[in-house]
Amino acid sequence: MTMLLGKKVGMTRIYDDDGSIKPVTVIEAGPCIVTQVKTEQTDGYEAVQIGFDDIKPSRAKKPMVGHYKKAGAAPKKFVREMRLKGDSGSDFELGQQIKVDVFDGTKYVDVVGTSKGKGFAGGMKRHGFGGFPATHGTERKHRANGSLASFASDAGKGGNIKKGKKMSGHTGNVKVTTKNHELVSIDSDKNLLVVKGAVPGPSGGYVIVKTAKTAKNKQ
Repeated sequence: MTMLLGKKVGMTRIYDDDGSIKPVTVIEAGPCIVTQVKTEQTDGYEAVQIGFDDIKPSRAKKPMVGHYKKAGAAPKKFVREMRLKGDSGSDFELGQQIKVDVFDGTKYVDVVGTSKGKGFAGGMKRHGFGGFPATHGTERKHRANGSLASFASDAGKGGNIKKGKKMSGHTGNVKVTTKNHELVSIDSDKNLLVVKGAVPGPSGGYVIVKTAKTAKNKQ
């Protein structure tokens, strides 16, 4: 599996050969720096740590500045780890740059991001409840959650609401993975990936781009 860190630039559109519109998202992906290579002998498992987007050393803690200095890189704002199979760690070197061309020949990608936060929301907006009837005796309860029924108390464990009950609350700002985006084009000069469809988060939000796990279903 190939993974690259990036930043969502925004959405636009392109036109197919037959003139139909295709909505696409532009992602600035990489270049990412290999900041640590973990092996079975040193860490108990195989993985590679990569970082994206420099920050000032004055804004990073001294241990982290030393950590990135080993790779000959500035401290990074967005860092993630990619698990490897077998001894694949030998394919990576400390300080190595990973660019968008690693996706050459890839048709579909999965994108992981943090969805837009929408604040406090009622049950209808948060969970898609249908609401009460507009007539037939309904009075000032059109958008209510409805009865809590057996979820009103966690019998034998106190008077709390049972976990998992769909109620009003904070909406958005959670990790979201959207799968099987068609990789429309790669711009190696500007480190850009163009994928079909919308990806999680606002423009400027950090995302992780991976080769699609279930792409065989799209062939």
